Amino acid sequence: MLLTLAWGAVFFPGLFALCTWGIRRARPEWPEYDCVMIGTRVVSSAQAVLATGSGIAIIHSCKNVVSDRYWLAQEYVWFLIPYMVYDIYAMYLCDWCRIKEQNRRHSLTIFRNFLRKNRLMITHHLAILLVLVPIAQRFRGELGDFFVGCIFTAELSTPFVSLGKILIQLKQQHTLLYKVNGILTLTTFFTCRILLFLFMYWSYARQKEMSLFQVPFRIPVFCNVANAFLIAPQLYWFSLLCKKAAGLFDTPPAEKDG
Repeated sequence: MLLTLAWGAVFFPGLFALCTWGIRRARPEWPEYDCVMIGTRVVSSAQAVLATGSGIAIIHSCKNVVSDRYWLAQEYVWFLIPYMVYDIYAMYLCDWCRIKEQNRRHSLTIFRNFLRKNRLMITHHLAILLVLVPIAQRFRGELGDFFVGCIFTAELSTPFVSLGKILIQLKQQHTLLYKVNGILTLTTFFTCRILLFLFMYWSYARQKEMSLFQVPFRIPVFCNVANAFLIAPQLYWFSLLCKKAAGLFDTPPAEKDG
């Protein structure tokens, strides 16, 4: 446990430092905010690839979705804890660099604005650290590695979200790459963050040889409550992605008049 925590505490900040240093060397004309923002997105994508790979390995290894065990279901959670702490700091650093380039606001004002602007994401990270980590590592006992693996695969959409943010920052919204990436973002987000919950219920139903519609009434109530809390922010973020996607393929007024 301690060794895995230590590896995470070194890996994620170290990768961020290496990325920002490399970007500054490659693009010395870029402002500080661009270098920091892209660095954070690279780290987020790297974490997402590791989490998704771990999730797929766990799902593949657990034939019995209730009782089978796989070592990554616990070890990767320990590795994830330093990332969550780092990512909160990285979000604040991005905000700090962006605002500092625009004006010279006091750091306390920047911090307050950061908390207000990112309250949902901060709540999401703190809920993982303070609620989901204890559940995954202690309270679930020896059961449910398969479902932990499923939750890990929700990160599959993150690299596409990150690439979209980078393309916006580089003013590449008009490119084909941006539009294709937008479609992939919607597809992976809907599949791995919303349909994922249906897949988990279906997997349990198949294991227990019951109807999918019976599952919510056969599992503990707290499992349904936990899933509701997990899917709620995903539905909200998916609605935001859909609104953005709707504008992505809108024809500009000038073209319509022509």
